Amino acid sequence: MQFTFLGTGTSQGVPVITCKCEVCQSTNFKDKRTRTSLMIQSAKTTVVVDSGPDFRSQMLREKVQDLDAVLFTHGHKDHVAGLDDIRPFNYLLNKKIDVYAEEMVQQILKREFGYAFEEQQYPGAPQIQLNTIDENPFSIHDISFVPIRVIHKTLPVLGFRINDFTYITDANFIADEELEKIKGSKILVLNALRKETHYSHFNLQQALEIVAKIKPERAYFTHISHHLGLHDEVEKELPNNIFLAFDGLQINM
Repeated sequence: MQFTFLGTGTSQGVPVITCKCEVCQSTNFKDKRTRTSLMIQSAKTTVVVDSGPDFRSQMLREKVQDLDAVLFTHGHKDHVAGLDDIRPFNYLLNKKIDVYAEEMVQQILKREFGYAFEEQQYPGAPQIQLNTIDENPFSIHDISFVPIRVIHKTLPVLGFRINDFTYITDANFIADEELEKIKGSKILVLNALRKETHYSHFNLQQALEIVAKIKPERAYFTHISHHLGLHDEVEKELPNNIFLAFDGLQINM
């Protein structure tokens, strides 16, 4: 199984167009963070977790030729805004793309992309097959998922465990019973927005505390704002088995 970080950044923070901070001015490619997304590939199946505003450029960058499904963690704009750009895959693969989401997220998709769900569709509209998920385990072809319920301020969000790989973004609380589902993971991916406390995301210290509870072999932090700082400088402060993820990073398991 291959896991590719399509994006590791966030809309939180200063607009990159005008920002003169050290992260925006950095020449290190690891500091160029697009909105958070993950691609999971088995021998037979390709699934993307969240299609944010940078979805199109991320798929072009990684030269993705196939797509079986898009799986959503929650309905915030920075995680769903790029769904329209599945249309090239509809055309090239001559098939609908499966979308897996909770019912409350499906309602957001239907509101934001209403033209994709009309009975009489406009020619060229995205071809989507909705699939409802909840907190029960499910499979997309040959890839099995165990949902992990986390809280993003007051919003219920889903993380996912795929074999020994657990992926959680947009959280600032994980109940003990959900932590139990994560334990035993060899790799844990967790959001770490910045060093300062935030009202709806784990900050760096809080993310480190979750890692200490789970004790994975390796951990990677994602959903990183510019406020966290430069990739290489922050990594110097982290334990040897904890890293900052970066766009394009691939992990094989």
